[in-house]
Amino acid sequence: MAITVYFVRHGQTYLNRYNRMQGWSDAPLTEKGIEDAKRVGRALSKVKFDYIFSSDLSRAVNTARLLLAADPNTDLKEPIQEPAFREIFFGFFEGANGGAVADIVGGKYGYHTFSQMAAGWGTDELKDRIAKADQYGDAEDAERFWQRMDKGFDRLRSLPDNSVAVVVSHGAAIRSIADRYLEGVDQNVSPRNGSIMKMTLTDTDTHVDFYNQLHIPDK
Repeated sequence: MAITVYFVRHGQTYLNRYNRMQGWSDAPLTEKGIEDAKRVGRALSKVKFDYIFSSDLSRAVNTARLLLAADPNTDLKEPIQEPAFREIFFGFFEGANGGAVADIVGGKYGYHTFSQMAAGWGTDELKDRIAKADQYGDAEDAERFWQRMDKGFDRLRSLPDNSVAVVVSHGAAIRSIADRYLEGVDQNVSPRNGSIMKMTLTDTDTHVDFYNQLHIPDK
């Protein structure tokens, strides 16, 4: 069994632009975000994919729709919405200023950005620290995140052998996947809006072929 998957980060939203925490909360795509989606659609036009999934959050769904509209080589019209591919839920910190939250969670350790914390602690410990700092106890820790995300990977592995799929997901989620499955990934660099991560899934392996690319690299 081998399944090829292209994970795409959604286009820029207004909360991205304003450096606000955006997990399960949502915001419209900016003009740049619309262009991000169209650009990745053109980039993926060289790939014959059989399925397109998106998280059920509107920024991912709308990115997927724009991606499909910009790809002249696909007959697919609508993404399959899969909640397993949602962004991490930040609980109490949803909508808060990202820099302020980074200072709350990591400031006393010398970390002032999420990239610094991800690089220093790893993405799973970062989730756990955010969850611990949430006074309401709503933010997802690593265990809850992976219980959800692994259901999405199970769904991908259930596709027919040799299928090719696109999944429109989210920045922290994609960075977490790369952190788990790509040795030596630079956690100081967040996946860009409209970037692509290619993966190969088999019965026994989960492999990242490339990460955080704006185009399909030439072989």
